[in-house]
Amino acid sequence: MRLSTTNIPCPSCGGSQVFLPSSRRLSCEFCHQESDIVSNGKVTTRDYLSAINSSTQESKTKREVACKRCGASFVFKDREFASRCPYCDTPTMIEPLQEITPNALIPFTLSQRAAQKRFKIWVGSRWFAPNAFKEYLEEGKKLIGRYIPYWGYDTHTISHYQGERGDSYYVTVTKRVEVNGKMELRSVQEERVSWSSASGVIDSDFRDITVGATTTIDPSRLDSISPWHSSDIHPFDLRYISGFKAEEYTIELRDGFDRAKIEIDSEIRYRVKADIGGDYQRIHNISTEYNDIGYKALLFPF
Repeated sequence: MRLSTTNIPCPSCGGSQVFLPSSRRLSCEFCHQESDIVSNGKVTTRDYLSAINSSTQESKTKREVACKRCGASFVFKDREFASRCPYCDTPTMIEPLQEITPNALIPFTLSQRAAQKRFKIWVGSRWFAPNAFKEYLEEGKKLIGRYIPYWGYDTHTISHYQGERGDSYYVTVTKRVEVNGKMELRSVQEERVSWSSASGVIDSDFRDITVGATTTIDPSRLDSISPWHSSDIHPFDLRYISGFKAEEYTIELRDGFDRAKIEIDSEIRYRVKADIGGDYQRIHNISTEYNDIGYKALLFPF
């Protein structure tokens, strides 16, 4: 079954418009006329529990499409919903097919020229990069940007903890120490720690905890790119995708939150230690409630 495709037609010549990162506008690939992307939408946070409770088994759909320019048929790679025709290079997109669709993205900011310049500098710093890799751009080939799916989570946590607070003090003791090659008895200050029970409750708000939602790239590599500039998030719009590749999530919403909790729990431990105070802290137990969980289905430039 072929899926209906879309592209962004130029209002002047009818050619395909693509997103131009340098100007944040659409530009025709033929007559180069530019037009603005006007969006009155607002990025909203969706309810996590509602999404989890209403989740259904995903149906596998072969993503076969026909290019609107040359008519050739081809199949998108698994989870892709935006690419270019392999025959005539026309931008081709379909509406996202998965149950949870993207609702926000960060648009590309680097132009093709700027990206190629940085790529050449990076390749030049790789001593053992294959020659074919180094010659890639010399052959006139272009870099193709890809939008990668992420989950972004918000939550309010209440953490009950038990532990101990350690306060240091010093006592004077007599010890044998080496002085000028000889052992002598000397009075020295030695640290002691007085431990006392500690317990409490920590209320915390977490916003925009992002984790990669794809297995096509190693998750640890995706997480190492953060933090992202959340102030540059725009409502999802296919016009920002035109001319680039884009894929949907392969890591489910629930699994993504389990990974986000690793980062959240680490921050909670830091705050618990600060709340215990003293010179040393021992944490015996932390019990955390996750409330008001919200999420965004995001696309980030890669």
